[in-house]
Amino acid sequence: MPPVQNGVRASSLDARWIKSRHSNATGNCVEIAALAGGGIAVRNSRDPDGPALVYTPAELAAFLAGAKDGEFDHLL
Repeated sequence: MPPVQNGVRASSLDARWIKSRHSNATGNCVEIAALAGGGIAVRNSRDPDGPALVYTPAELAAFLAGAKDGEFDHLL
């Protein structure tokens, strides 16, 4: 199976989208899905038909480590 390209329509992916239990009720959420080829897709829950960004597990792990360490807190 060829890798999924960034910008593909999120709703076209055969994926089970999940979001954090910390997401709010107004739909301001980021959702993620594991892809068959090993990638991880990310979409905006307010635009489920919009584009998905696709990352490798290593890329997402690096981002999550930075988020846990507070590296992005200044953006909020």
